[in-house]
Amino acid sequence: MRDTRDIPFGRAIKAIKTHPYAWLWEPLEDDAGFFLRPMFGGKAVYVDGRLALYFCAKEEPWRGVCVCMEREHQASLMAEFPALAPHEILPKWLYLSEAEDCFEPVAEKLVALAKRRDARIGIAGKTRSRRKSENPENQGRLARGFA
Repeated sequence: MRDTRDIPFGRAIKAIKTHPYAWLWEPLEDDAGFFLRPMFGGKAVYVDGRLALYFCAKEEPWRGVCVCMEREHQASLMAEFPALAPHEILPKWLYLSEAEDCFEPVAEKLVALAKRRDARIGIAGKTRSRRKSENPENQGRLARGFA
């Protein structure tokens, strides 16, 4: 039998996986407006409540950095960073593939732009409203917890 005295509660401790792009968002971590959350198997970076960047490390076309933005700002950023292109699944966002030779320096510059609150980067999060019953007779029942 294995000696488990040094393992809390007799269970093995799981190693914590570090996201391969964690080093890219590290400059934002000391920013009061920074928030990181998991999203669709990747990491979403929020700055001041706005979704700014999405880091994904799966297979193409989900291996790189998505720049969350309104479409009217795409041309400006693509002119500044020719390696950016509309994402093939989410064309409203620009995508920088890890396969690009310039991936690291461009990704670092995009993080710096997000940190400086560049107006081209980021989209406001949508607030979800509670769905009300369409049948007025059920309004009271739903409020009391009856369906």
